[in-house]
Amino acid sequence: MKLNEIRDNPGARRKYKRVGRGIGSGKGKTAGRGVKGQKARTGVSLNGFEGGQLPIYRRLPKRGFVNIFRKEYAPINLSGLERAFEAGRLDATQPLDEAKLREAGVVRSGRKFAGVRLLAHGEITRPINITVSGASAAAVAAVQAAGGTVTLLNPPKATEEAAPSE
Repeated sequence: MKLNEIRDNPGARRKYKRVGRGIGSGKGKTAGRGVKGQKARTGVSLNGFEGGQLPIYRRLPKRGFVNIFRKEYAPINLSGLERAFEAGRLDATQPLDEAKLREAGVVRSGRKFAGVRLLAHGEITRPINITVSGASAAAVAAVQAAGGTVTLLNPPKATEEAAPSE
């Protein structure tokens, strides 16, 4: 093979469509844009516009509530922790915290996550000491059954029974 014999794979590069180059080209005059009007001009995008008919996003009722202050947690399952121990990315004898889990690549890091939440999918076979923002009750029970401890940075608020009004 020589340098002058190198070619792209067939179909790797498509020839661009030359529009507005005369009637004989088939894409002359209006260049495939139809006739005059807003959409024949450049730089127009009318997302959601339905020709004057009330658009679907306005016809449908608003539903629900979006809490803009909601905290989202990066999930980690017991099975993910177990795989990390087997692969040697984490040491079960050392206490684990959110920073160590992120360094090991076990949980996704990012600005949108307020912390790490431990979930009970899978099994854990070794005792671990882990500190996380949140954990499901089943995950805490599974870690304690294996002989470990779970420390919560944001413990759930205790539900107080309302005092009877007199």
